[in-house]
Amino acid sequence: MADQQNLRVQGPIVWGDMDQAALDDAYDQQVWAENFTRMAKRRNALAAAARERVAAPLRFAYGPSEIEGLDVYRTDRPDAPILAFIHGGAWRTGAAKDFTYFAEPFTKSGAHLAVLDFTSVDDAGGDLTVMVRQVRSAFAWLYSNARDKFGGDGNRLFLASHSSGAHIGGNVLTTDWAKDFGLPVDVVKGGVVCSGMYDLAPVRLSKRSKYVNFTDAMEQGLSSQRHLDRLQCPIVVGYGTTESPEFQRQARDFAAAVEAAGKPVKLIRAEHYNHFEIVETFANPYGIIGREIFALMGLTPG
Repeated sequence: MADQQNLRVQGPIVWGDMDQAALDDAYDQQVWAENFTRMAKRRNALAAAARERVAAPLRFAYGPSEIEGLDVYRTDRPDAPILAFIHGGAWRTGAAKDFTYFAEPFTKSGAHLAVLDFTSVDDAGGDLTVMVRQVRSAFAWLYSNARDKFGGDGNRLFLASHSSGAHIGGNVLTTDWAKDFGLPVDVVKGGVVCSGMYDLAPVRLSKRSKYVNFTDAMEQGLSSQRHLDRLQCPIVVGYGTTESPEFQRQARDFAAAVEAAGKPVKLIRAEHYNHFEIVETFANPYGIIGREIFALMGLTPG
């Protein structure tokens, strides 16, 4: 990738030291992962195999539309904490059923796993605020309904997220819960955001603007790095060293901003992992990201 960029003539600078072509590539992870297709097939195989081993999840609606639902994989321990996972997919693809393979390590270790479905940006008419609003509503639903619906402890609700899901996750972590939902400010007790985007300014200039209708209000409102005064819990920020350098920068800058704001943060640099490889480590209590989730939740591998 770098060699190809060095061979072409650079155009006008658009962001940092990048011209339009370089910036477009910086926000297209498939450019940086030659094994993208194989990783997608492997994820599907892992999910299919897990469905043979684990009980079907409970399905709950958290909003009025058909897509506003979540899958809950239950642990057998009473009053257990909850991990809610927000999937990625460039804001355009992905589904809760793709991540069944996350269920075993968490449920066997004493936590409920909730995997969220939400609309795509295409179905939302290019409006990311619809997606963020839905996912925030899902967390509010879990906080308020977990005990009655599946025996979970809504007061121990944690977040894990990847890629465009980590962009949404950053916004969940910086929600004004009291103002927007009438809930305590600390609805989420800890969060992991991995391989995401936390300031939309450069993203808005990239080819993602072809399917996202960015506005000044959207950029400001949905750039979680600009709203750290609302962050109320410890977080872990992760990235892989073979991801796009721009995604790596986003992670480092976000973690640095959280630290500068005096909030607890841990930055995880995953050596030799690309964007699609790193998400598999979420489901491993000894994996580079899974270990952090287990520690944040106070879980012992079952």
